[in-house]
Amino acid sequence: MAYVANIVTVAEMNFYAGAGIDTTAGSIDANHTILQDHAEAHISTLLKFNLTAANWALLTTGTKELITEWAARYCAIELIRYNMLGQAGALIRIESENRINIHVFNMKKIEKLLESKGIQDFLGINS
Repeated sequence: MAYVANIVTVAEMNFYAGAGIDTTAGSIDANHTILQDHAEAHISTLLKFNLTAANWALLTTGTKELITEWAARYCAIELIRYNMLGQAGALIRIESENRINIHVFNMKKIEKLLESKGIQDFLGINS
């Protein structure tokens, strides 16, 4: 079954994962679907807002961009972790770890923004 992007595209996942990732067994449609589902679950729980297609349409462009970036970074981490040495040894472990650390740092910044009062009010969440 072909991958269907809800909140993050394969291009976004691969862009954040970077060059050299394993595309023979790691970055494949089946894994993309699993990773997107996990990212959706995490971000829905964080926001206390179910990211259904109807709810996605209600979000502002800026909020969608933050959610998509968070999801792309989450997926990138998992694609990097799938094979820390990349395809045919294209990466060294320290490079993979550095990429992951950068994603974690940026994801935490995005989480702070998404948990802010303005976004929570827009979503109708009473925290």
